[in-house]
Amino acid sequence: MKPETLAIHGGQSPEPVTGAVMPPVFQTSTYAQKGVAKHTGYEYARTQNPTREKLEAAMASLEGGTDGVSFGSGCAATSAIQHMLDAGDRVVSGDDIYGGTWRLFTKVFARQGVHYDFVDFTRVAPEDAIPEGTKLVWLESPTNPLLKVADIRALSARAKQIGALVVVDNTFATPIFQRPLELGADMVLHSTTKYIGGHSDVVGGTVVTGDPKLAEDLRFIQNSVGAVPGPWDTWLTLRGIKTLAVRMQRHQENARALVDWLLAHDRIARVWYPTHESHPHYAVATSQMSGFGGMVSFELDADLATAERFCESTRLFTLAESLGGVESLIELPAAMTHASVPPEVRAEIGIADGLVRASVGIEHIDDLVEDIDQALARAFG
Repeated sequence: MKPETLAIHGGQSPEPVTGAVMPPVFQTSTYAQKGVAKHTGYEYARTQNPTREKLEAAMASLEGGTDGVSFGSGCAATSAIQHMLDAGDRVVSGDDIYGGTWRLFTKVFARQGVHYDFVDFTRVAPEDAIPEGTKLVWLESPTNPLLKVADIRALSARAKQIGALVVVDNTFATPIFQRPLELGADMVLHSTTKYIGGHSDVVGGTVVTGDPKLAEDLRFIQNSVGAVPGPWDTWLTLRGIKTLAVRMQRHQENARALVDWLLAHDRIARVWYPTHESHPHYAVATSQMSGFGGMVSFELDADLATAERFCESTRLFTLAESLGGVESLIELPAAMTHASVPPEVRAEIGIADGLVRASVGIEHIDDLVEDIDQALARAFG
């Protein structure tokens, strides 16, 4: 089935007892047993929950995997994968990653003896980027916030040569526009808080794999660590998935129109959008992605104070962290989502003080352009 159909039907069917079309919310912490250690397959809600299982099946279906394993947040999902590592293991990660992921790697798991190398996968050949002895390769593609596009096929092929696992954070592209498992990745991660949920009203994360052993390991960690989503969170995310395909198409239409407008504005120094012909990684992006959503990054020809004034001047674009909701959001990575990354590291990566990240929503494009236009006028006064 096509992604548009899978978003509505994948991994789901009417509830067998009542015929409910939408999965019920199983709001329980424990389950009655018919005898000692004789149960229906459900013992305790940290371990199993029928509503959560529907979300996991839906995500696995969308990504073309066999198993989905859900967590209480995207960071919890990221942590679960790190818990699969041992002290002394080496991880090669992209250098341009979500600030929360960078913080988790460098401030939490590095203290437990895991070694992290940060590499620009768009500039370094796979055999040089992923040396012998690497245990895990961590990819964001497109990245956050510079929207770099790594060659997932080539990097996955190199990882397999040396026995390393590949994880792709597919939050920005979603399975509507990119399916990393088909490109050779071993696991796909989503912050379902973002486009999957789509309405800025729920926090969650999911890892999808097609490897039964990896799924078993992830479920052991899910149950042992306990960072699971509640049933209402999973139900809200399931409801959001139903409209994922149509939302992503509208996000894409609006974002491309805004990119064309920004490229023609004399106060904009650079614009990043992976499937636009102006993007430096356009060829790779179009070879592994069927489109892109609403994430646009652009650099103002300005200092930090002017960039802050611009972000504080928008009226429709809400100044807020996160992304992927139906409403448009705007933020300043240097002072917000990537503030945990040291200034010298941000400068090395290319996160300038004037870099703005916009999550373009599904409002009318004319209103969104007008809002950006008036905010630029106020900022540059």
